Amino acid sequence: MLKWFSKKNIELELDPLDFSVLKTDIHSHFIPGIDDGSPDMGTTISLIKEMQGLGFKKVITTPHVMSDFYKNTSDIILKGLTDIRSELKVQNINMEIEAAAEYYIDYDFEQKIGNEKFLTFGDNYILVELSFMEAPKNLFDIIFKLQLEGYKVVLAHPERYAFFTMDDYEELVNRGVLLQINWLSIIGYYSPQIEQKTKDLIAVDMVSFIGSDCHNMNHAELYKKCKTKKAWHDLNNSSKLLNNTL
Repeated sequence: MLKWFSKKNIELELDPLDFSVLKTDIHSHFIPGIDDGSPDMGTTISLIKEMQGLGFKKVITTPHVMSDFYKNTSDIILKGLTDIRSELKVQNINMEIEAAAEYYIDYDFEQKIGNEKFLTFGDNYILVELSFMEAPKNLFDIIFKLQLEGYKVVLAHPERYAFFTMDDYEELVNRGVLLQINWLSIIGYYSPQIEQKTKDLIAVDMVSFIGSDCHNMNHAELYKKCKTKKAWHDLNNSSKLLNNTL
């Protein structure tokens, strides 16, 4: 059934499409107390229950790794993952959870390539993010070096980088970068401009992953609004979307 709503613009809404068709959510911040996501185990369990209620069977959580802010190591992240799994077992919650990381490409990231084993998910995918101010001058060099080490680069929330044009996205994809958009971008949570850029990326079939980027319960309660959005339905029809392969 189609529903038409008149706001500033006419917006087409569809019957809800459940997230269970994806199976897996990537990109969240559920390890308690190590970044700007969940502050404690109680919140983590509540967030995971919310994701389960939305239809997800598996979450891949990805804490920030930033040299100046979140100095998380693989050991810290994996210890947090073990603690979450233990608590899920205690509470008899049947939800699969894995952990990777969201690596911020900062001033010393490049020197870690080849000297540090990064946390990845799926088929050796590495999730990276950029400054919201500008792209690193050596971005393509970093991408190439990661690829030489066998990593498949996934760029987190590319739609939120105002400095990127559609031509830039095309070049990234042509260089083998996979794009991961955020659920909340579909509903205009960040801005109307980001919402439109998200729709444009979906329209040209450049999106390989969609992720919650969930930090808190306020985020979790908004995801259900995405279920009726045409952009989500269009994305689900894409042969390029890889969430359900994880």
